[in-house]
Formats: sequence, structure tokens, C-alpha cells
Amino acid sequence: MTESAGSDSWIERVFNVSARGSTIKTEVLAGVTTFLTMAYILVVNPMILSDAGMDYGAVFTATALASVAATLVMAFLAKLPFALAPGMGLNAFFAYSVVLAMGHSWQFALTAVFIEGIIFLILTFFNVREAVLNAMPMNIKRAISGGIGLFIAFIGLVNAQVVIKPDGPLPVGLGEVTTGPALLAVIGLIVTGILVSKKTRGALIIGILFGTVFGIPLGVTQVPDQFALIGAPNAPAFLQFEFAQILSWDMVIVVLTFLFVDLFDTVGTLIGVSTKAKLLDREGRLPQAKPALFADAVGTTVGACLGTSTVTTYVESAAGVEEGGRTGLTALTVAALFAISLLFAPLFAIIPGAATAPALVLVGLFMMTPILEIDFGDYTESLPAFLCIIMMPLTYSISEGIVFGVISYALLKLLTGRGKEVHAVTYAVAAIFVASLFLK
Repeated sequence: MTESAGSDSWIERVFNVSARGSTIKTEVLAGVTTFLTMAYILVVNPMILSDAGMDYGAVFTATALASVAATLVMAFLAKLPFALAPGMGLNAFFAYSVVLAMGHSWQFALTAVFIEGIIFLILTFFNVREAVLNAMPMNIKRAISGGIGLFIAFIGLVNAQVVIKPDGPLPVGLGEVTTGPALLAVIGLIVTGILVSKKTRGALIIGILFGTVFGIPLGVTQVPDQFALIGAPNAPAFLQFEFAQILSWDMVIVVLTFLFVDLFDTVGTLIGVSTKAKLLDREGRLPQAKPALFADAVGTTVGACLGTSTVTTYVESAAGVEEGGRTGLTALTVAALFAISLLFAPLFAIIPGAATAPALVLVGLFMMTPILEIDFGDYTESLPAFLCIIMMPLTYSISEGIVFGVISYALLKLLTGRGKEVHAVTYAVAAIFVASLFLK
């Protein structure tokens, strides 16, 4: 059987791999790449939520299971190459704002996440979220791709301590690149860059594996003395809700915050990565938007029941797209690896952020290409696009970049006499964004 022959296999029939110009081997490789670039969440999410008093092992299990559930929905309903997991930023809000700052229990926070998931299911069913996604102006969609590129490259550099927050007045600075994680990231970036330049298949995976192994003598990859390859997973914190304060004002504020951030993080990621993968139609719409949006709504609801924070579509999916992933088989591969990770928790825990940083930097580069299609001569198009791009890494938020892009787009078009070029939904979204700025 040839690589693309599985035309009679169930995989080919379910995912239409050949019809999207891909192969089974490419899709699986893309899934492995995506998983390796986002596997850090299996370690980071339990660390953050344990600060809120939750059990580390229980959160690890919940993180993996929620990721499996949401990504399977993406694989079989949306049939898109995107992976989902508990979102960074949202988990920090859960632990440090809701629990530690506001003084609520982690059960209260899980209840808010559960309510958010139910609301998302309703909004998705009635096509509200899809309408928002489709109404985004085309140049803003291109800018979102570029902004996400800068954002995930910045995440990689920060994780590897190449970029740091120094002592003194400067907000950012260069880390110590001659030693430790930063040195490993720089070396890994050179190696991975060479592999990409030579068009080596699986270059990003090879780079991650190289960084993990090379990090051992550098002291960056930590292998415990009593290293166990396989370990039984802990039981998740199942249905640990607290409904006593469900009608409180704090609950309303927390739920709305989760809703707002997750809505536009997910929309931004779907638009950005889909633009890069050329999955949008001629009108700039994502054909499978509704089931794709159902995936994170289901994942958030299931995740809350299992004991983890809001689930969202991951920008690291761009790594798999760059490796050629175009179908739900890529997502299915990611889901399978998350399931397997339940047994191999100690193994995934040793992959350092510095080893995945080169992949994120290169994916950031790849994500920049759609901005070449922006009309930079029309400032009512290019200025909003530029603000969208630059504000994502500077505010450390995809949603904030979209806020600046959409508001400036609507205002510039309206105030230059070109208001009819803007979709009514875009004006409505811009008005909501303006209101949200004053409510912060």
C-alpha cells in the first residue's frame, strides 16, 4: 500500500485525506508535531491550578481527558487539524484572580467554567459565535494570523528565558544566552532552522527531540534519579461544583470574563491558523466553523466536570499545519497522544520549554506570510491590521489584539466616510469591545 493509497480505508473515507492534498503519514506526523509543541500544558496547567489548592495529579488527569474529549470533537465533527486543551491565561485567571485574589474556592471557579461551557454550547447552537467569526474583515483575519505568529514566537522565547523581564525600568530584555535554557533554545533554533531550510520532513519534531536530549548535559532537561517511564494516572476531581453562590455578582463577573476571553481567543486562533492553512473559502469563511466552535464548548463543559479550567483551541496547532496537517486525522492523532500521556506522565514532564521554543519561533515565522496580502496603501485597512498584529505580543493576549484591530477598523471606516464597507456584526462586536474596555 502506498502512502496515499488508503482510499478504501476508513481513515480515508472519514477524513478525506487525499481530497485535501495530504497523506495519512503527513497527517500523523503533523499531529505528533502539534502535540509535542503543546505537551507543556500537561505540566504547566497542574502547576498553576495546584496554586489554587487543587491536587496536581488530579489536574494532570483532567487536563489530558478534557483535551482528548475536545480534540476528538474537532477531529470527527469539524474534521479540522486543530487541537484543544485548557488555555493558558484562562488557567491563571482561574487560580490567581478568582481563587487567590477574590478569595473564592476552586470549586466556585470550576462552577463558573461549567456555566461558561453551557453558555458557549447555546451560543454555538444558535450560530452567534459563527456569525462573529465570519463577520471579521479579511485583512483583520490576515492580521490575526501574523499577530498570533509574533505572539507564539514571543511565548517560546519567554519560556526559554531568551527574553526576560530584567531588573530596572525596562519591561523586557535579553536573557543570558550563553548558558542554560536560553543557550539550548538558541542552539536548537539554529539546528531546527537548518532542517527547515533543507526541507527536512518532521524538522520541528526532530528539533524538539534534539533539544530535549541535548538539554541533559546542559542541565536543562531534568531526569529524576528514580525515573519511572510509566505511572498510573490519578483520579480527577469529578463534579466538584459549588452552586451556593451561583446568583452572586462575583459569579456573573467571573463567568463573563471567562466568556469574553475564551470567545475571542478561540475565534482568533481559528481564523489565524485557518488562514495560514488556506482552509477559508473565497468569502474568507471557515466552512466547518460551527462544529469547530462546538469542540471548545464541549471541552470546556467536560473539563469543568473533570476538574480543570477553560478549554480552548491552541495556537500551537499551527505547528502541525506547517508540517502539512489539513484534516481531522491530525487532531485525532493529537487526541490519541493525550490519551497515551495519561500513562507516560513522567516522560512528558521532562521535555523543557527551551526544547519546544525553536518550534514556536519558526511557527511564528510561518504564520506571518498572510500579512503579505494586506493592502498597506489603504490606511483604513493597514492601520487596524498593524494594531491587531502588534498588540497581541505586547499585551500577551490574542483577544486584546483583536479588540484593538476591530475597534480601529470600525472607527476608521466610519470616520472616513466608508462605513458601508463594514459588516453590521463587526460594528456590534466593536461596540461590545468598547464597552468592555470601560468595564475593566
